[in-house]
Amino acid sequence: MSVIEKFGTMEYGPAPEDAKESLLWLDASKRRFGHFIGGEWHAPLEGKYFETNDPSTGEKLADVAQGSAADVDAAVKAARAALGGWQKLSGHERAKYLYALARQVQKHSRRLAVLESLDNGKPIRESRDIDIPLVARHFYHHAGWAQLLDQEFPGYTACGVVGQIIPWNFPLLMLAWKIAPALATGNTVVLKPAEYTPLTALAFAELCDQVRLPAGVVNIVTGDGATGEALVKHGDVDKIAFTGSTEVGRAIRRATAQSHKKLSLELGGKSPFIVFEDADLDSAVEGLVDGIWFNQGQVCCAGSRLLVQESVAAKLTKKLQARMSTLRIGPPLDKAIDIGAIIARVQLERIDSLVKQGIAEGATCWQPETVLPSRGLFYKPTLLSNVHPTSIVAQQEIFGPVLAAMTFRTPREAVELANNTVYGLAASVWSESVNLALQAAAQIKAGVVWVNSTNLFDAACGFGGYRESGFGREGGREGLLEYLQPVWFKNAPAQAADLSAANGSSEVANPSSGIDRTVKLYIGGKQTRPDSGYSVAVYGKKKELLGEAPLGNRKDIRNAVEAARKAEGWGKTTAHNRAQILFYIAETLSQRGEEIQKRLAVVVGRKQAAREVQLSIERLFSYAAWADKFDGAVHNPPFRNISIAMNEPLGTVGVICPSDAPLLGFFSLVLPLISAGNSVVAVPSEKYPLIAGDIYQVLETSDLPGGVVNIVTGRSSELLKVLAEHDDVDALWCYGNDQMCAAAKALSAGNLKQVWTNEGRATDLFKTEQGEGRFYLQHAYQVKNIWVPYGE
Repeated sequence: MSVIEKFGTMEYGPAPEDAKESLLWLDASKRRFGHFIGGEWHAPLEGKYFETNDPSTGEKLADVAQGSAADVDAAVKAARAALGGWQKLSGHERAKYLYALARQVQKHSRRLAVLESLDNGKPIRESRDIDIPLVARHFYHHAGWAQLLDQEFPGYTACGVVGQIIPWNFPLLMLAWKIAPALATGNTVVLKPAEYTPLTALAFAELCDQVRLPAGVVNIVTGDGATGEALVKHGDVDKIAFTGSTEVGRAIRRATAQSHKKLSLELGGKSPFIVFEDADLDSAVEGLVDGIWFNQGQVCCAGSRLLVQESVAAKLTKKLQARMSTLRIGPPLDKAIDIGAIIARVQLERIDSLVKQGIAEGATCWQPETVLPSRGLFYKPTLLSNVHPTSIVAQQEIFGPVLAAMTFRTPREAVELANNTVYGLAASVWSESVNLALQAAAQIKAGVVWVNSTNLFDAACGFGGYRESGFGREGGREGLLEYLQPVWFKNAPAQAADLSAANGSSEVANPSSGIDRTVKLYIGGKQTRPDSGYSVAVYGKKKELLGEAPLGNRKDIRNAVEAARKAEGWGKTTAHNRAQILFYIAETLSQRGEEIQKRLAVVVGRKQAAREVQLSIERLFSYAAWADKFDGAVHNPPFRNISIAMNEPLGTVGVICPSDAPLLGFFSLVLPLISAGNSVVAVPSEKYPLIAGDIYQVLETSDLPGGVVNIVTGRSSELLKVLAEHDDVDALWCYGNDQMCAAAKALSAGNLKQVWTNEGRATDLFKTEQGEGRFYLQHAYQVKNIWVPYGE
């Protein structure tokens, strides 16, 4: 037999990783772990423990403390006690601690990698070569941010005590994603690792002790969902950062709605993997291996939907099946295997159930003839072809090594299929045409798009989703902002109750003669009558009747949202064109300023009316200036890639305007949104809704396309509910009292739209610092990172 023939038939032999050091580490703690609170180890107050097991063998690894509400309370108190001292340190001092943590991770990298694979079931090659190096990278990167914080984020301060809940698929990496930016920005942390995979978080707590991190800065409380719920609901936590399922994300959104907790959610995904006919098919196949069989497919951004151009579908499928036949499944500590163990039996059963349901719905199942290990939790790599776009396997996150394949004919159809999901976490696009690849990337509704690559991550590059994949970002500058707030905003007092918001009833009592002002709704660029057929009386400061405003209802909001959706081409116009129109609106408002000021003065007084008109004109100039200057960035991760961070509009945004500054409040919230390319459905001041007539007369004579701004007057609380529950509204801004802000957050949980409120705090819109600028623009955009490789 020739050497070539021997090479072709050669089997891989076992290449076991030595687990001795990790097992000795477990034995040193007698395989029983408490909570790490206030720099010390504590037994659970209720005395309960649970087992964590090796999913590849079923063998018990250790007993871990089951956290109770009392344990969580102790950890939060420790974090609160440490907060003042931690924030008093200079950025340089905090940077040194983060640097020390990065060095400790590197010193103990092999033990951490083995421990991760034992507890999680992922191949040691992935833990050793991907997860742990990225953990160190995050602490190094954020040590730099700590050093530069005061220079780069003047006027900002830490949120305070942060509660963090992480999943089981990347236990230590998710910890680093969350703890590193939190510490760099001066927060203290209570972190709850996943019930299935707590060991590396506990090992990290030991590293914190070794670098003499001040007691209470990092606290680790282990437990199940009840422990996480106690952390979410704790009254002294200032921010919650959660990575996990969309269902739990909704529950957290509702649970935190009544509080002032800042919230970031990184949730599920059903990411498309698009292969165009001009793609390098061999490279695309290798990308698929990384996209869906990396970490057994237990990845929120896994490329679980293969969309392949019809002309090359058969050829790609043949290559893919041949490659799947070479994938090796086995014990995670074998350095020669590709696919390890599924995390738990319940997850294994769920994967199998969804595959069977997909087959029942018409999909064709193909699996390689691979022998699975005799014990442990393993599942074969699976290809489901002929999948219908509405099939459960095309719509629901399976979170396993299962690829659902569909075909398309044109690039437009590919984008439509890619966006045919409630999720929007990531996507992968394969084409040798950079024009085609970037065009598709820009049109896909996802927070991360990889071009001719997949599953690339770096601390400098933001990661996070659109739509029901959550909101907020991890990594990059935008990830750092999740742990910061403007000082003025954090310290603002509660807004006083507005007792005059309900201006009148739906019946007009004793209207005075001569009232002839007829204000209408403004929808799709046209003045329209309200569906309700009712009007509400509007009174001045002296209780004189000023006129009547239409009482908008659910159908009016529906029509306004439809008009806003049709106007989403506004976001595709050039920023220069948007700027010109905003300048033109300012010109028109200036020409009509005196008459608007006179009418407004009857409600707010002459002095305030004059200021509102003048500041509205200035604000129009300001956002015209920002339109083509609030740019993205180009990141240089340590690969042969660039990552283009693009600021994209949110889409259709509902706006509940503040009541006390009718003109300025409207423009302060609407302008940053339309400057960014969003379309808006706005509910103007309930105190003086007649301002709508002045505003839309200015807009319709200033070349603003119809539907970009829609105005529905009425009772704010009623219209807020309709906007919050509307699935075609992408985001909601609400400036009002505490009760209204809480309702906005709770009612928006259905499609997890981004919600931004003033948290019921008093905001002085007449001050430039509080009424305009970057703080508003940061909430008017969402960041998409497009990774583009270069070089041969």
